[in-house]
Amino acid sequence: MLKIGVIGAGHLGKFHLNNWSVIENVQLIGFCDTDDANAALVADKYKIPRFKTTDELLDACDAVDIVAPTTFHFELCEAAIKKGKHVFVEKPLANTMDEARALVKLAKEANIKFQVGHVERFNPAYLALKI
Repeated sequence: MLKIGVIGAGHLGKFHLNNWSVIENVQLIGFCDTDDANAALVADKYKIPRFKTTDELLDACDAVDIVAPTTFHFELCEAAIKKGKHVFVEKPLANTMDEARALVKLAKEANIKFQVGHVERFNPAYLALKI
């Protein structure tokens, strides 16, 4: 059973929580979100704990899904990778190409799975275009 934690439970984060909650062989262990009111609603709806810090969440999971605002992607990915956690991060990967390159290098060195979510890549409307 793969233990998954989600960082960021805003609009898009809720889609991720919905998806993780129905995937077999996955245990959604909890989430971390800075908005207290939103976090209370999410904890109640999904019946999962809210972690007060990302460090606590990272210590409890095998892999993390980062759905926080882009400005936090680098620091959150870096923290997860340094703890040896597998990472799925929403696009864009980072604020700059230098940050993105640094994360890819860290992920290779840590030998973890590292994936960026490009949801539109498989959108049927996009795939139908002949560019």
